[in-house]
Amino acid sequence: MTKNGTSSTSTSSTGSTWTGMVPVDDTALAVTDTGGGGIPVVYLNGQFATQGYWGRVIAELGPEWRHITYDERARGRKSKRSADYSFEAAVRDVDAVLAARGVERALVVGWSYGAFVAAHWAARNPERALGAVLVDGAQPHDWLDEAMEQRIRKTFRRLNLFMPLLRPTGLTPRMNAGQLAESNIELGRIARERELGPVLDSITVPARYVVASGTSLGSKGDEQEQIRASLDGVVARNAHIKISAKVASNHGAILKKDAPAVADAVREVAALDRDRR
Repeated sequence: MTKNGTSSTSTSSTGSTWTGMVPVDDTALAVTDTGGGGIPVVYLNGQFATQGYWGRVIAELGPEWRHITYDERARGRKSKRSADYSFEAAVRDVDAVLAARGVERALVVGWSYGAFVAAHWAARNPERALGAVLVDGAQPHDWLDEAMEQRIRKTFRRLNLFMPLLRPTGLTPRMNAGQLAESNIELGRIARERELGPVLDSITVPARYVVASGTSLGSKGDEQEQIRASLDGVVARNAHIKISAKVASNHGAILKKDAPAVADAVREVAALDRDRR
């Protein structure tokens, strides 16, 4: 692997890719770590997505970075089921993966649900976070109400009719319809302005948003653009946070079609961390 000098952010800098299972709580997570002496970047997936979604971003950044990806609980083909699929468990899992790979400081990059996890982790760990890149997620907005809760539950009951057929491929989580719905509803509560706003306001490391455009699966009308508009207030309140780019692709396609913009945001955040040390 090509190395970008010796990184003080890692206590483990082997030059070969490691794949394996990391035990945490009552489960184990499938992890891939490219190793090397470059800056460690840990990628946090969408709510029901897998580490494979990051392939193009990783290719854009290249081998001079240390890329750490993993599948959350009951996601992908190998990560095990758990009794706890809560958001707090997802945040704890970041610590478990980094500890297992001997990484002291890392740059967190999260898409969708993963952006919420990245924002919370960066806010709670200012000494360990080099910075955060938040890809079309972690936007404070009160979009959850009783009608939306019912809509979410109904949607996952319908999806559960065919999702079991895809589970062996790793394309859908090994969670039942109720668990999937509860996870989505919990995210709606976490996204409320009174909940997420203070978290974003407390971030003291460089953070950059890459924002998608238009609608995507499950959204109606201009719902998503209304949610994205909340970032104006976030940026106005916290000088550490800026919007790196707003791209043409929608929420679901952003990692595939606009990987260069995400990679540029990672480079920008890493440079800002070097400047402040």
